[in-house]
Amino acid sequence: MFDFVANRRWFFRASGVVILIGLISMLYSFIAFGSPVRQGIEFTSGSMMTIRFEQQVEQTALREEMARLGHYETIIQRTGEGDYIVRTRELAKEERDPATGEVITPSERAQIEDALEARFGALTVLDFSSVTPTVSSETRDVATIAVAVASVAILLYVTWAFRKLVRSFRFGVCAVIALLHDVLVVLGIFSLLGVLFGMEINAMFVTGILTVIGYSVNDTIVVFDRVRENMTKGFGGPLDSVVNRSIIETLPRSLNTGLTTLFVLLALFLFGGSTIHSFVLVLLLGVIVGTYSSIGIASQLVVVWDRGGFGRFFRSIRRVVPRRATA
Repeated sequence: MFDFVANRRWFFRASGVVILIGLISMLYSFIAFGSPVRQGIEFTSGSMMTIRFEQQVEQTALREEMARLGHYETIIQRTGEGDYIVRTRELAKEERDPATGEVITPSERAQIEDALEARFGALTVLDFSSVTPTVSSETRDVATIAVAVASVAILLYVTWAFRKLVRSFRFGVCAVIALLHDVLVVLGIFSLLGVLFGMEINAMFVTGILTVIGYSVNDTIVVFDRVRENMTKGFGGPLDSVVNRSIIETLPRSLNTGLTTLFVLLALFLFGGSTIHSFVLVLLLGVIVGTYSSIGIASQLVVVWDRGGFGRFFRSIRRVVPRRATA
Protein backbone atom coordinates (compact mmCIF):
# COMPACT_ATOMS: atom_id res chain seq x y z
CA MET A 1 0.00 0.00 0.00
CA PHE A 2 1.54 3.27 -1.16
CA ASP A 3 1.88 5.84 1.60
CA PHE A 4 0.74 9.13 0.07
CA VAL A 5 1.04 11.08 3.31
CA ALA A 6 4.62 9.94 4.01
CA ASN A 7 5.60 11.13 0.51
CA ARG A 8 3.76 14.45 0.74
CA ARG A 9 6.98 16.43 0.30
CA TRP A 10 7.24 15.16 -3.28
CA PHE A 11 3.74 16.48 -4.01
CA PHE A 12 4.62 19.84 -2.46
CA ARG A 13 7.89 20.01 -4.42
CA ALA A 14 6.19 19.17 -7.72
CA SER A 15 3.57 21.86 -7.13
CA GLY A 16 6.25 24.30 -6.06
CA VAL A 17 8.23 23.80 -9.27
CA VAL A 18 5.15 24.23 -11.50
CA ILE A 19 3.97 27.31 -9.59
CA LEU A 20 7.47 28.84 -9.64
CA ILE A 21 7.68 28.42 -13.44
CA GLY A 22 4.24 30.01 -13.71
CA LEU A 23 5.20 32.95 -11.49
CA ILE A 24 8.34 33.57 -13.54
CA SER A 25 6.24 33.49 -16.71
CA MET A 26 3.67 35.87 -15.19
CA LEU A 27 6.43 38.27 -14.14
CA TYR A 28 7.90 38.22 -17.64
CA SER A 29 4.45 38.67 -19.17
CA PHE A 30 3.76 41.62 -16.87
CA ILE A 31 7.00 43.29 -17.91
CA ALA A 32 6.50 42.57 -21.61
CA PHE A 33 2.73 42.99 -22.01
CA GLY A 34 1.62 44.84 -18.89
CA SER A 35 -0.36 41.90 -17.51
CA PRO A 36 0.54 38.55 -15.86
CA VAL A 37 -1.47 36.80 -18.60
CA ARG A 38 -2.23 38.03 -22.09
CA GLN A 39 -5.77 39.37 -21.98
CA GLY A 40 -8.38 39.29 -24.69
CA ILE A 41 -10.58 42.23 -25.67
CA GLU A 42 -13.12 41.35 -22.95
CA PHE A 43 -10.54 42.62 -20.43
CA THR A 44 -8.61 45.22 -22.43
CA SER A 45 -11.34 46.60 -24.74
CA GLY A 46 -11.08 46.69 -28.52
CA SER A 47 -12.45 44.91 -31.57
CA MET A 48 -11.67 41.45 -32.87
CA MET A 49 -12.70 39.67 -36.04
CA THR A 50 -11.99 36.25 -37.50
CA ILE A 51 -11.47 36.45 -41.27
CA ARG A 52 -11.35 33.67 -43.86
CA PHE A 53 -9.90 34.47 -47.28
CA GLU A 54 -10.70 32.41 -50.35
CA GLN A 55 -7.18 32.95 -51.67
CA GLN A 56 -3.87 32.45 -49.91
CA VAL A 57 -2.91 35.58 -47.95
CA GLU A 58 0.40 36.09 -46.19
CA GLN A 59 0.30 37.34 -42.62
CA THR A 60 2.91 40.01 -43.37
CA ALA A 61 0.83 41.40 -46.23
CA LEU A 62 -2.29 41.49 -44.06
CA ARG A 63 -0.41 43.34 -41.33
CA GLU A 64 0.92 45.85 -43.88
CA GLU A 65 -2.60 46.52 -45.18
CA MET A 66 -3.95 47.08 -41.67
CA ALA A 67 -1.11 49.53 -41.01
CA ARG A 68 -1.91 51.35 -44.27
CA LEU A 69 -5.47 51.74 -43.00
CA GLY A 70 -4.12 53.40 -39.84
CA HIS A 71 -4.35 50.42 -37.49
CA TYR A 72 -0.69 50.14 -36.52
CA GLU A 73 -1.58 48.49 -33.18
CA THR A 74 -3.23 45.50 -34.86
CA ILE A 75 -2.35 42.04 -33.59
CA ILE A 76 -2.81 39.24 -36.13
CA GLN A 77 -2.84 35.53 -35.37
CA ARG A 78 -3.37 32.58 -37.67
CA THR A 79 -5.62 29.72 -36.58
CA GLY A 80 -5.13 26.03 -37.25
CA GLU A 81 -7.85 26.20 -39.94
CA GLY A 82 -5.91 28.86 -41.87
CA ASP A 83 -8.13 31.79 -40.84
CA TYR A 84 -6.84 35.05 -39.34
CA ILE A 85 -7.81 36.56 -35.99
CA VAL A 86 -7.40 40.33 -36.28
CA ARG A 87 -7.44 42.30 -33.05
CA THR A 88 -7.31 46.09 -33.02
CA ARG A 89 -8.61 49.11 -31.10
CA GLU A 90 -12.33 49.63 -30.75
CA LEU A 91 -13.73 50.32 -34.23
CA ALA A 92 -16.00 53.30 -34.72
CA LYS A 93 -19.59 52.74 -35.75
CA GLU A 94 -21.19 54.28 -38.81
CA GLU A 95 -22.44 57.87 -38.72
CA ARG A 96 -25.89 58.69 -40.07
CA ASP A 97 -27.66 61.91 -40.92
CA PRO A 98 -30.17 62.57 -38.09
CA ALA A 99 -32.68 64.02 -40.52
CA THR A 100 -32.59 61.53 -43.42
CA GLY A 101 -31.03 58.51 -41.77
CA GLU A 102 -28.54 58.15 -44.63
CA VAL A 103 -25.05 56.87 -43.88
CA ILE A 104 -22.57 59.75 -43.82
CA THR A 105 -19.49 57.78 -42.78
CA PRO A 106 -19.35 53.98 -43.04
CA SER A 107 -18.26 52.03 -39.97
CA GLU A 108 -14.57 51.29 -39.61
CA ARG A 109 -15.40 47.60 -39.80
CA ALA A 110 -17.01 48.07 -43.23
CA GLN A 111 -14.06 50.16 -44.39
CA ILE A 112 -11.59 47.47 -43.31
CA GLU A 113 -13.59 44.70 -44.98
CA ASP A 114 -13.87 46.67 -48.25
CA ALA A 115 -10.14 47.48 -48.26
CA LEU A 116 -9.09 43.90 -47.53
CA GLU A 117 -11.45 42.51 -50.15
CA ALA A 118 -10.17 44.98 -52.74
CA ARG A 119 -6.58 43.85 -52.14
CA PHE A 120 -6.84 40.15 -51.31
CA GLY A 121 -10.10 39.08 -52.95
CA ALA A 122 -13.26 37.58 -51.50
CA LEU A 123 -13.39 37.08 -47.74
CA THR A 124 -15.80 36.03 -45.03
CA VAL A 125 -15.95 37.47 -41.51
CA LEU A 126 -16.64 34.41 -39.38
CA ASP A 127 -16.85 36.27 -36.08
CA PHE A 128 -16.78 39.86 -34.85
CA SER A 129 -16.85 41.27 -31.34
CA SER A 130 -16.22 44.68 -29.85
CA VAL A 131 -15.88 45.68 -26.19
CA THR A 132 -15.72 49.19 -24.77
CA PRO A 133 -13.25 50.13 -21.97
CA THR A 134 -16.15 50.44 -19.49
CA VAL A 135 -17.39 46.92 -20.19
CA SER A 136 -13.87 45.45 -20.04
CA SER A 137 -13.27 47.11 -16.65
CA GLU A 138 -16.57 45.72 -15.34
CA THR A 139 -15.64 42.25 -16.61
CA ARG A 140 -12.36 42.31 -14.67
CA ASP A 141 -14.11 43.44 -11.51
CA VAL A 142 -16.87 40.84 -11.79
CA ALA A 143 -14.34 38.08 -12.42
CA THR A 144 -12.34 39.03 -9.31
CA ILE A 145 -15.46 39.26 -7.16
CA ALA A 146 -16.76 35.92 -8.45
CA VAL A 147 -13.57 34.07 -7.49
CA ALA A 148 -13.45 35.77 -4.06
CA VAL A 149 -17.11 35.01 -3.29
CA ALA A 150 -16.70 31.39 -4.40
CA SER A 151 -13.67 30.96 -2.11
CA VAL A 152 -15.45 32.42 0.93
CA ALA A 153 -18.59 30.35 0.28
CA ILE A 154 -16.55 27.16 -0.03
CA LEU A 155 -14.68 27.93 3.20
CA LEU A 156 -17.94 28.43 5.11
CA TYR A 157 -19.62 25.39 3.59
CA VAL A 158 -16.74 22.98 4.28
CA THR A 159 -16.42 24.29 7.84
CA TRP A 160 -20.14 23.71 8.40
CA ALA A 161 -20.20 20.30 6.68
CA PHE A 162 -17.37 18.98 8.88
CA ARG A 163 -18.51 20.75 12.06
CA LYS A 164 -18.66 17.45 13.98
CA LEU A 165 -14.92 16.98 13.57
CA VAL A 166 -12.37 18.65 15.80
CA ARG A 167 -11.00 21.84 14.20
CA SER A 168 -13.32 21.60 11.19
CA PHE A 169 -12.18 25.09 10.16
CA ARG A 170 -8.87 23.57 9.09
CA PHE A 171 -10.61 21.41 6.48
CA GLY A 172 -12.25 24.49 5.01
CA VAL A 173 -9.01 26.46 4.89
CA CYS A 174 -7.12 23.58 3.29
CA ALA A 175 -9.86 23.15 0.68
CA VAL A 176 -9.60 26.85 -0.23
CA ILE A 177 -5.79 26.66 -0.37
CA ALA A 178 -6.07 23.66 -2.71
CA LEU A 179 -8.47 25.44 -5.06
CA LEU A 180 -6.25 28.55 -5.07
CA HIS A 181 -3.36 26.20 -5.89
CA ASP A 182 -5.35 24.90 -8.87
CA VAL A 183 -6.20 28.41 -10.08
CA LEU A 184 -2.57 29.53 -9.74
CA VAL A 185 -1.31 26.50 -11.69
CA VAL A 186 -3.82 27.08 -14.51
CA LEU A 187 -2.99 30.80 -14.61
CA GLY A 188 0.73 30.00 -14.73
CA ILE A 189 0.27 27.58 -17.62
CA PHE A 190 -1.86 30.08 -19.55
CA SER A 191 0.71 32.79 -18.89
CA LEU A 192 3.40 30.53 -20.32
CA LEU A 193 1.22 29.73 -23.34
CA GLY A 194 0.67 33.46 -23.81
CA VAL A 195 4.40 34.15 -23.76
CA LEU A 196 5.28 31.27 -26.09
CA PHE A 197 2.26 31.12 -28.43
CA GLY A 198 0.34 34.36 -27.89
CA MET A 199 -2.68 32.69 -26.24
CA GLU A 200 -5.07 35.15 -24.60
CA ILE A 201 -7.67 34.74 -21.87
CA ASN A 202 -11.26 35.87 -22.38
CA ALA A 203 -14.58 35.82 -20.57
CA MET A 204 -14.91 32.08 -21.23
CA PHE A 205 -11.65 31.63 -19.34
CA VAL A 206 -13.31 33.04 -16.22
CA THR A 207 -16.21 30.64 -16.71
CA GLY A 208 -13.72 27.81 -17.01
CA ILE A 209 -11.88 28.88 -13.84
CA LEU A 210 -15.12 28.90 -11.85
CA THR A 211 -15.93 25.44 -13.22
CA VAL A 212 -12.47 24.26 -12.21
CA ILE A 213 -13.03 25.61 -8.70
CA GLY A 214 -16.24 23.62 -8.42
CA TYR A 215 -14.61 20.44 -9.73
CA SER A 216 -11.59 20.82 -7.46
CA VAL A 217 -13.69 21.32 -4.35
CA ASN A 218 -15.97 18.42 -5.28
CA ASP A 219 -13.01 16.06 -5.55
CA THR A 220 -11.52 17.39 -2.31
CA ILE A 221 -14.83 16.96 -0.46
CA VAL A 222 -14.92 13.29 -1.49
CA VAL A 223 -11.58 12.66 0.23
CA PHE A 224 -12.49 14.77 3.26
CA ASP A 225 -15.82 12.99 3.61
CA ARG A 226 -14.08 9.62 3.65
CA VAL A 227 -11.71 10.96 6.32
CA ARG A 228 -14.74 11.93 8.38
CA GLU A 229 -16.35 8.50 7.91
CA ASN A 230 -13.19 6.66 8.91
CA MET A 231 -12.76 8.83 11.98
CA THR A 232 -16.37 8.38 13.10
CA LYS A 233 -16.15 4.61 12.50
CA GLY A 234 -13.41 4.49 15.10
CA PHE A 235 -10.40 3.60 12.99
CA GLY A 236 -7.49 4.12 15.33
CA GLY A 237 -4.12 5.67 14.70
CA PRO A 238 -2.94 9.20 14.06
CA LEU A 239 -4.56 11.51 11.54
CA ASP A 240 -1.97 10.81 8.84
CA SER A 241 -2.89 7.10 8.85
CA VAL A 242 -6.59 7.91 8.55
CA VAL A 243 -5.95 10.39 5.73
CA ASN A 244 -3.74 7.93 3.83
CA ARG A 245 -6.38 5.20 4.17
CA SER A 246 -9.06 7.61 2.94
CA ILE A 247 -7.00 8.67 -0.10
CA ILE A 248 -6.46 5.04 -1.12
CA GLU A 249 -10.15 4.21 -0.69
CA THR A 250 -11.29 7.16 -2.83
CA LEU A 251 -8.48 6.95 -5.40
CA PRO A 252 -10.33 4.67 -7.89
CA ARG A 253 -13.36 6.95 -7.80
CA SER A 254 -11.26 10.09 -8.35
CA LEU A 255 -9.29 8.56 -11.23
CA ASN A 256 -12.36 7.11 -12.94
CA THR A 257 -14.24 10.42 -12.72
CA GLY A 258 -11.21 12.37 -13.93
CA LEU A 259 -10.47 10.06 -16.87
CA THR A 260 -14.05 9.93 -18.15
CA THR A 261 -14.25 13.73 -17.96
CA LEU A 262 -10.90 14.07 -19.73
CA PHE A 263 -12.02 11.87 -22.64
CA VAL A 264 -15.03 14.10 -23.28
CA LEU A 265 -13.01 17.31 -22.97
CA LEU A 266 -10.27 15.97 -25.23
CA ALA A 267 -12.85 15.21 -27.91
CA LEU A 268 -14.24 18.75 -27.58
CA PHE A 269 -10.74 20.21 -27.79
CA LEU A 270 -9.86 18.27 -30.95
CA PHE A 271 -13.17 18.62 -32.81
CA GLY A 272 -14.99 21.52 -31.17
CA GLY A 273 -13.46 24.36 -33.17
CA SER A 274 -11.10 27.19 -32.29
CA THR A 275 -13.74 29.37 -30.63
CA ILE A 276 -13.95 27.11 -27.54
CA HIS A 277 -10.32 25.95 -27.43
CA SER A 278 -9.30 28.21 -24.54
CA PHE A 279 -12.39 27.29 -22.51
CA VAL A 280 -11.91 23.55 -23.02
CA LEU A 281 -8.19 23.85 -22.30
CA VAL A 282 -8.96 25.46 -18.94
CA LEU A 283 -11.25 22.55 -18.10
CA LEU A 284 -8.68 19.99 -19.24
CA LEU A 285 -6.00 21.50 -17.05
CA GLY A 286 -8.45 21.98 -14.20
CA VAL A 287 -9.56 18.35 -14.16
CA ILE A 288 -5.96 17.14 -14.07
CA VAL A 289 -4.81 19.63 -11.44
CA GLY A 290 -8.02 19.29 -9.41
CA THR A 291 -7.69 15.51 -9.18
CA TYR A 292 -4.03 15.89 -8.24
CA SER A 293 -4.63 18.56 -5.57
CA SER A 294 -7.37 16.59 -3.81
CA ILE A 295 -4.86 13.78 -3.31
CA GLY A 296 -1.54 15.57 -3.00
CA ILE A 297 -2.36 19.02 -1.60
CA ALA A 298 -5.64 19.47 0.30
CA SER A 299 -5.58 16.31 2.43
CA GLN A 300 -1.82 16.59 2.95
CA LEU A 301 -2.16 20.15 4.26
CA VAL A 302 -4.62 18.94 6.90
CA VAL A 303 -1.96 16.51 8.15
CA VAL A 304 0.76 19.19 8.09
CA TRP A 305 -1.46 21.57 10.05
CA ASP A 306 -2.33 18.84 12.58
CA ARG A 307 1.38 18.19 13.15
CA GLY A 308 2.09 21.87 13.72
CA GLY A 309 3.87 22.41 10.42
CA PHE A 310 2.20 25.76 9.75
CA GLY A 311 3.17 27.04 13.20
CA ARG A 312 6.81 26.08 12.74
CA PHE A 313 6.83 27.73 9.31
CA PHE A 314 5.52 31.07 10.60
CA ARG A 315 7.79 30.96 13.66
CA SER A 316 10.82 30.48 11.39
CA ILE A 317 9.74 33.51 9.36
CA ARG A 318 9.44 35.62 12.51
CA ARG A 319 12.96 34.59 13.52
CA VAL A 320 14.41 35.42 10.10
CA VAL A 321 12.77 38.84 9.69
CA PRO A 322 14.22 40.41 12.88
CA ARG A 323 17.69 39.16 11.93
CA ARG A 324 17.47 40.86 8.54
CA ALA A 325 16.13 44.03 10.15
CA THR A 326 19.04 44.08 12.62
CA ALA A 327 21.58 43.45 9.88
